[in-house]
Amino acid sequence: MTTRYSTTEWNKKKVILGDSEIDPEKPVNLLIGFHGASSTPENMLVQGNRLKLQNALMVFPEGPVNAGEGIWSWWEDGPRQGETVKSFVSFTSQIIDSAYKHYLGNNPERKLRTCLWGFSQGGAASLTYTLLGEHTLFKVASICGFLPEMQDPLIERKESLPILGIFGSNDEVVPSFLADHALDEMKNHGHLVKSKETTQSHEVNSENLQDLCDFFNP
Repeated sequence: MTTRYSTTEWNKKKVILGDSEIDPEKPVNLLIGFHGASSTPENMLVQGNRLKLQNALMVFPEGPVNAGEGIWSWWEDGPRQGETVKSFVSFTSQIIDSAYKHYLGNNPERKLRTCLWGFSQGGAASLTYTLLGEHTLFKVASICGFLPEMQDPLIERKESLPILGIFGSNDEVVPSFLADHALDEMKNHGHLVKSKETTQSHEVNSENLQDLCDFFNP
């Protein structure tokens, strides 16, 4: 299956779109991929291009926080983290709105199921938006993800959804206990979590990608 990639700009940020042939008779997954901290959507595109997904439209946005030298993050670490996490949630809602406008403009009858996935801080972004975001999601996956510190966040009870969390016992960047804790928090908020601990380091490997395909494909 061939995927055609193009670059556009939404909300003054670069977004890479991946379009493949869609069967209108089947559900369509809108799959938004979040890159890691101090990274770029191109780095996430490399991984996304290795996924063999059915009836999926892919979106790789650029993070809103300038980390310098052409790289980006989803929020700032340190004392402003809580504030910038809130900004991230608002930013992501706008990205999802823009994706729906783009993909439903000529196909208003199309049914899109919004899915999130990410690596490292991108995995954290997927989990954080699941807790705090306003849009209804279908499935969410995190590789080597965690949860940021959130100052008294208002987390409303939402409909439970499937979450795949993959993390490594040899991860030198995100310790396994942080990733495991984040997934436990998702369970505590009623979500259906499949947690998978591997021996991997801080990476996305071929086994992870196969797990993602099995998770997101119908």
